[in-house]
Amino acid sequence: MSAFKFRVAICGGGISGLCLAVALSRCPNIQVDIYEATDRFKEIGAGVMIWARTWKILEQMGLGPAFSKIAHSPPDGSIGTGFDFRRSDQPQEGFRFRLVQMPYGCIRFYRVDFLDSFVDALPPNVAHFGMRLVSYSQETDAGDISLQFSDGTTTTCNLLAGCDGIKSSIRAQLYTEVSQRSGNADLLKYIDPVWTGTIAYRGLIPVDRLPPSHRSIANPMMYCGKSKHVVSYSISRGDIINVVTFASEPKKQGNSYSDAWVTHCPQQELLDCYASWEPEVRQLLSQIENPTKWAIYHLRPLPFFVDGKIALLGDACHAMAPHEGAGAGQAIEVCNFTVSDQGRLMRPKDAFILASLLEQVTSLETLPLALEAYQRVRLPFSNHVLKGSFDSGLMYEFNSDYGEDYENLGPAIEKQWDWVEEPSPKEERLRALWYLKELEHVASRS
Repeated sequence: MSAFKFRVAICGGGISGLCLAVALSRCPNIQVDIYEATDRFKEIGAGVMIWARTWKILEQMGLGPAFSKIAHSPPDGSIGTGFDFRRSDQPQEGFRFRLVQMPYGCIRFYRVDFLDSFVDALPPNVAHFGMRLVSYSQETDAGDISLQFSDGTTTTCNLLAGCDGIKSSIRAQLYTEVSQRSGNADLLKYIDPVWTGTIAYRGLIPVDRLPPSHRSIANPMMYCGKSKHVVSYSISRGDIINVVTFASEPKKQGNSYSDAWVTHCPQQELLDCYASWEPEVRQLLSQIENPTKWAIYHLRPLPFFVDGKIALLGDACHAMAPHEGAGAGQAIEVCNFTVSDQGRLMRPKDAFILASLLEQVTSLETLPLALEAYQRVRLPFSNHVLKGSFDSGLMYEFNSDYGEDYENLGPAIEKQWDWVEEPSPKEERLRALWYLKELEHVASRS
């Protein structure tokens, strides 16, 4: 292990920032600090879902027992339901047109519990609150990155991880600076998120307010209709049903959205939107007393995640529509490392993506090479999932090229989850390490 030490600053205390902080804090050659703009770590939203590949990463991080306690039920690897797809936009009872099943099924959590499990794994003295980043500078005499915060304080680091979400200020500065250096004004279009043309209504329902026979209690449900769909699944050890409904106008994708991104709305607005749907959907929605209304935004697929010693992670680089339940998993995948049975950090050959690459760094000059290797692996994969998640929403609402051709639509929907198995996290890790060696070889010859 090299004696070289370097400092990583993580800006943003959401899922991607906390997961990365937990991973890197166990690397002996890295000092990690996480800067959160608010006065505490907190999440908005209700449910979060992950799939088998992300669950295996959490287990490798040694967090399996903690997350098993907060899942809808402890994951055991058996075949489970991904989603049960029904045609539901008619007053009479609907019908199933596809049942998607896979190992582990859909693993569900209450989002607050999910975040807290990472917080509990964070070492002391790593988190700093009330620290909203205003700007950064890579041009310092010592080769460090200078960070300027809204309270007037400053600090330095060797690598800045932008985990500051879909409205990322780090992404804004990064793309502005690269645009200015390159003279490519077209890069500025990647700064702002894009409205997908969809709004969502969200709510939580105590499970005892539904009849025991309601399908949402046993399985994750996808109630589908023309330009609308309703998702429901149990969280919080099965005690609560999380419900998210979507109403879309695909032709409005990319248009401006005049209202606030998140607002409260009357229950009747929600009920009216799905008034002609099948009975079990109307029964479900009638139990949401205080729904919230969300405009669903995503990013255009970015052409790069990295500039020098600055890297974007999580929603800052691949914020996506939630139609494949992939956002949290993608944020976690870049951060994984492996621990031994005794809880010690294992050698680099067993590590994964970003933590693995950073542990290989032996000088400040090789830091950008590690980030470039990270980008070469993660950028195409994350952009693929981002686009696929939006396309899945079109399929669920019969607005894709498959229309209402259930015979072909069902298999096409199931194929959208191929990324859960291929490429595997192990394959991505090995490819990232190979890229790093190639980049170092080229750099040594120049």
